[in-house]
Order: sequence, then C-alpha cells, then structure tokens
Amino acid sequence: MTAGASKRVLLAKPRGYCAGVDRAVETVERALAHFGAPVYVRKQIVHNLHVVRALEERGAVFVEELAEVPPESVVVLSAHGVAPVVHEQAAERDLRVIDATCPLVTKVHNEARRFAEQDYDIVLIGHDGHEEVVGTTGEAPERIKLVDGPQDVAKLELRDPDRVVWLSQTTLSVDETMHTVRALQERFPNLQSPPSDDICYATQNRQAAVKVIAPRVELFLVVGSPNSSNSVRMVEVALAAGADRAYLVENATHVNPEWLHGVTTVGLSSGASVPEVLVQETVQWLAEQGYADVEEVTHTEERLTFALPQELRRELKLTARP
Repeated sequence: MTAGASKRVLLAKPRGYCAGVDRAVETVERALAHFGAPVYVRKQIVHNLHVVRALEERGAVFVEELAEVPPESVVVLSAHGVAPVVHEQAAERDLRVIDATCPLVTKVHNEARRFAEQDYDIVLIGHDGHEEVVGTTGEAPERIKLVDGPQDVAKLELRDPDRVVWLSQTTLSVDETMHTVRALQERFPNLQSPPSDDICYATQNRQAAVKVIAPRVELFLVVGSPNSSNSVRMVEVALAAGADRAYLVENATHVNPEWLHGVTTVGLSSGASVPEVLVQETVQWLAEQGYADVEEVTHTEERLTFALPQELRRELKLTARP
C-alpha cells in the first residue's frame, strides 16, 4: 500500500437479490400473511442463512423432505426446483403446494423434458448434489449425465454421440461452463446447445461486475453463504480476474481484520440470494476500519421481475373477491 493512499471500497452493481430470489422470499412472506403460521418450506427457500432465520421468526418451518409436513398443510417449494417425484409426494399427502421455483430453473426443466422426449442424451453441467441439479436430473434420470467440469468429459458414455445436447445449472461460472462445453464439443462434434443460455442473467451480470472491479483491488469480498453456488463462483471469478485475494463471508462479522493489512482498495459484492442489509453492514464495518470512501461501480442495470407463483396469485385473487 502506497504511503498516504486513500483507502476505498469499490462496490459492485448489480449485486444481491435477483428476480427469482426476490420472488421466492416474497412468496413465503405473502403465504405467511395470507394463511398464517406455520407455512412449511421444503429445503432453504434460497441459500442464505440470514433470510432463512428471518422467515423462521415469522413462522416459516423449513423441512428437508415432505414427509415432515403434516397432511393438508401449506408448503412452499424452494427457488431451486424439484424433481417430479416431489410433486407426487405432495399430492399423496394432500398438501397445498406453492411452487416458488425460479422461472429460469423451470426453463431448464422444460428443456430437459423436451430433449428426453426427443430421445437425446442430455449432458447436464453442474455440481453433484446441488438441489437444482437434483431437481433437473429428476425430470429424465435415464437420459441425463452429469459433468462437473472438463475433467469429467472423458468418462462420459453415451448411447449415440450424434444425438446429445448440453444443459447447465443456472448458477455456474460462465467461463468455467464454456471450458466444459468446449471439451464436450471436442469429443462430440455434433453436440447440440440449448435454445438459449441456461446460466441465469443475474449470475452472469454479477460475475461480469466482479470482473470489472477485480483487477483494481487487492482484496475482494463476496457476501454470501457457503452453500450458495453463485456466491462461491463469484469468489473464483474475482481471483481469476486479477484480485490478489478473495473471500466469501456470511456477513460483516466474518471478515478477518488481518485480511486488510496492506490493502488500499477492497472490492465488494454479494450473491444473488443475499439481502442488501448484509452488504450495507459490511460497508459500515469497512468504514470503521478506515475504508470510508465507497464508489459504486455499475456494470449493468437490472429491471427484470417475475410474477408470484400462480398457486399463490390464484389464492390471493379468490380471497380478494367481494
């Protein structure tokens, strides 16, 4: 750090909530207001502990599986999507289902079903065990092969190398995904691509904003939870784009003051499931450490919004009638 250099924060925009997360959180809030507590939620509605705890305080009950939900209860399905078998289980228990799956995840599900019906083998690029991958795979388990990176491509065994298409988890690193796609194209020259990019607009925009800032900072902080795929990818992007160091932090209390030694400029962003309050708490903490100069660096403006799930809109409309 140059003597007398001003300490500052470069704050990425866009950051934080995407349209799918905003929709999912509002869905639980509106369901609680309409039905009253408890409203059950299968899995974390979004991958952020602060959000989950806030909703728990209002009466949401988070469960791992529908077997934990009393029959005829209201249950919200998380933004990450579910396999068809989950809907079957809900029907068996007479549950009132509100499906908060992000529409961009639903798009990938629809693609998986359509290509499976056309007898394609589907290579799904994603992380084994991630809820979104589990849900998408459940649409056509006999047709879908999972790869987690270029290193998995050589092990793929397909029925017909000329009838194969790739799809991807929506929250991956754009660059890493394309590395995998190129490896797939080398092995399967007739590989088909999805009709449009599967990686969601918000993931791409947040990664692009990180890339703009990373070469200008010694330290990059991404606010997000460890189980948030898009948040973890942002840390990787920051390092690849030139930040000396980058860390994922749940909130301001997780920032290690020792990371600031010798640092003039800190980059700061947050994953797509992170409420802005956690970012502002981190900004305030950094100001207390001498980084009071904050410059917001805008890569693009986001205006996309999604309507609430149809099950909830129908319920609210019915009760609003005179």
